[in-house]
Amino acid sequence: MKNTPIKEIEAKLRELKSADDPFLDSLKGDERKGVKALVKRWEKGIELDMQLHKQFEEMSQYENSLYQQGCHHIAGVDEVGRGPLAGPVIAAAVILPKDFQLLGLTDSKKLSASKRAFFNEYIREHAVSFGIGVVDSRTIDRINIYEATKLAMRLAIEQLSVKADHLLIDAMKLDLDISQTSIIKGDAKSISIAASSVLAKEARDSYMKELAAQYPEYGFEKNMGYGTSEHLEAIKEVGIMKEHRHSFSPVKELVVS
Repeated sequence: MKNTPIKEIEAKLRELKSADDPFLDSLKGDERKGVKALVKRWEKGIELDMQLHKQFEEMSQYENSLYQQGCHHIAGVDEVGRGPLAGPVIAAAVILPKDFQLLGLTDSKKLSASKRAFFNEYIREHAVSFGIGVVDSRTIDRINIYEATKLAMRLAIEQLSVKADHLLIDAMKLDLDISQTSIIKGDAKSISIAASSVLAKEARDSYMKELAAQYPEYGFEKNMGYGTSEHLEAIKEVGIMKEHRHSFSPVKELVVS
């Protein structure tokens, strides 16, 4: 094996799936630094893969338990945008197929922008059904953010083309005639809720980027409507607009004044 070109070894390692493969044993006596580096990188990759599989299994426990109880269409439900000073609150509801697998899927806030975008497309393509619910800033001001969040979730659920027989919801209970489980920090504990968090965040980020093109002064493409120093400075200089939540401080004080 010592005479085997390193590029050939690298190609074979890319195809290797098991640590018990004899090919891996044959490399242990190869003292070349390049070969040792390749083996170490392969071992790290296998370890990461095992961790991701374990994470996915742990985050599928709620779903698997419900499948065993006879549920067929489990919808994960989550929202994005309760805290910003501007823009809507957006919720997503997602029913995943029973054999769904997407390693690395977790709370959307923990994902890089590129990975979240990829996951968003993958989930939309492979989901049994999904729905997006949008509640604008004026409605938030009228009914308050808590009720607006519940409304966005109900709207998302209503858009599902397949009726859910159980809801897994991130830290919320809904007044619906569907059995449901509320899970604190559910986007990191349930694969279905994690999927809905990705769809909701991508939908809201997309909305805020479009809004940024209309109102570039506020930097919405970067702050997504949250009260960053840049956003607060723009509010002082330019003022508030229709997409701002007039019931939220410090916008509220400007409306009153």
